[in-house]
Amino acid sequence: MGSRSRMRSVVAALGAVVLSGGVLAACSSSSDSSSTTTSSGHVLTVGTFHGKKGQYSTIQAAVDAAKKGDWILVAPGDYKETADLSHPSASTDNGQFGGVLIKTAGVHLRGMDRNTTVVDGTKPGAAQCSAAEADQQFGVVKDGKAIGRNGIVVSKADNVSIDNLTVCNFLNGTEDGGNEIWWNGDLGTKALGLTGYQGSYLTATSTFYNGEDTAAQYGIFSSHAAGPASWTTIYGSNMNDSGMYVGACVRACGITIDKAWMEYSALGYSGTNSGGAIVVKNSRFNDNQDGFDTNTQINGDPPAPQDGACPGNGTSPITHTHSCWVVMDNVFENNNNPNTPKAGNAAAGPTGTGMTIAGGRNDTVMNNTFRNNGAWGILFIPFPDDATPSLNQSCSGTGGVETAGFGCVYDTMNSKLANNTFENNGYFGNPSNADFGQLVLNPNKPSNCFVGNKAPKGSSPADLEKASPTCGVNRATPNAPADLLAQVLCDTGFGTCPAGSSYPAETGVQMHPLPKNLATMPNPCAGVPDSAWCKGGKVAA
Repeated sequence: MGSRSRMRSVVAALGAVVLSGGVLAACSSSSDSSSTTTSSGHVLTVGTFHGKKGQYSTIQAAVDAAKKGDWILVAPGDYKETADLSHPSASTDNGQFGGVLIKTAGVHLRGMDRNTTVVDGTKPGAAQCSAAEADQQFGVVKDGKAIGRNGIVVSKADNVSIDNLTVCNFLNGTEDGGNEIWWNGDLGTKALGLTGYQGSYLTATSTFYNGEDTAAQYGIFSSHAAGPASWTTIYGSNMNDSGMYVGACVRACGITIDKAWMEYSALGYSGTNSGGAIVVKNSRFNDNQDGFDTNTQINGDPPAPQDGACPGNGTSPITHTHSCWVVMDNVFENNNNPNTPKAGNAAAGPTGTGMTIAGGRNDTVMNNTFRNNGAWGILFIPFPDDATPSLNQSCSGTGGVETAGFGCVYDTMNSKLANNTFENNGYFGNPSNADFGQLVLNPNKPSNCFVGNKAPKGSSPADLEKASPTCGVNRATPNAPADLLAQVLCDTGFGTCPAGSSYPAETGVQMHPLPKNLATMPNPCAGVPDSAWCKGGKVAA
């Protein structure tokens, strides 16, 4: 997958600096805690809640019994779900396996308490989310090696919602494992295999690390999935790729992400070849190696490119332009952490960077705060890819340029950085470290633009706001300052560091505990049909 370790092929030469129409996805959520209107469908209950025993002892048993429109309520408890172990899929290709596997459209899975309803990848009898190696469950053995595990997987099923629970310690192996919560449309193809999904009050983490081969990879994850979609009030940490990921959805992603908190991962957010209406707002990205990374890539999570243009040539009601990919009103701070888990080339996200747009186009970054990121607040950089294209894509056909020594190069173009506030970035003090930077390799491409930013540490190259105040103007020449290129190569580990350069070096991976008392859904019965546990949209007495 585009940003997974084996698919993020960011070439050594450049180091890759690893690095409807127009209507934004703001789908109404069945988990809206203010709602008292109940839905149709039956309610299936798992565990024991307020002394009332449910119908099922495992989540998977309830999932297997559920029909379209049904609700599955899960009481607090530590659920060692093992559908992938007890009933292995005939084919485990492309990640269509999980401790909980949902293949029925329109199902609503909801925990009764976010912090204490836990889907746990460790062995039966182990302490909840145990960090002990002997307690880990590494998955079905195939050809002598464990394939890994996924937590909750929605497999090619439309309009499935997951709310108000925690998933931990589902780990990677030889196949597509290591994903805690995954809406998996049709990985490995160009197809969009599911339409519509929603998640809220979700936590995804891991406590175990013993090398990238068995590390947890993605926290909250969607691929090959079209909107309308929303994630609200979510948290991810300790992932060796990213805390959350949206990819391979061309310009039909249609997702709004609100109130996310991503920390202690190689990347807080990652998104390969994902565009159209994506809005990320009111969120926090801190203490990652690289806070936020979106990219175009021809090898993995097809099809390329990453393009934030509105579907149907529409106009965004937020930007009032044809850019519907908007990152706004977020905080990117202290993304200087070299001691996160990290997988292959995902580890090359430049340490000390709040946000990286690598080969994206028609993206808008506005009204955010970037602070205390030691290298750069944000970088607009190319994504060169010398790997074999996935599914017969061509470089020129996806907007790339074959460039000697670099492979297929995707420059960031027609993207806007506007009205952001920068505080104490670039303090590592290496040449070109700054509030924001731009590196573009090919001539005659639409220009990026920079306007209204409060940037006391300036830009690299200098005076970008004066030089490029307007997006979409033909940029007749490359803009590749030698000092910025050298420092990015140094920071990512793909080039020799210039004399005197200094970036934080890893001293050992550190796993961090969950914050205490993450917000749980105020009313887990909101919108739920009547049952023994819920009456009139409220918890039953």
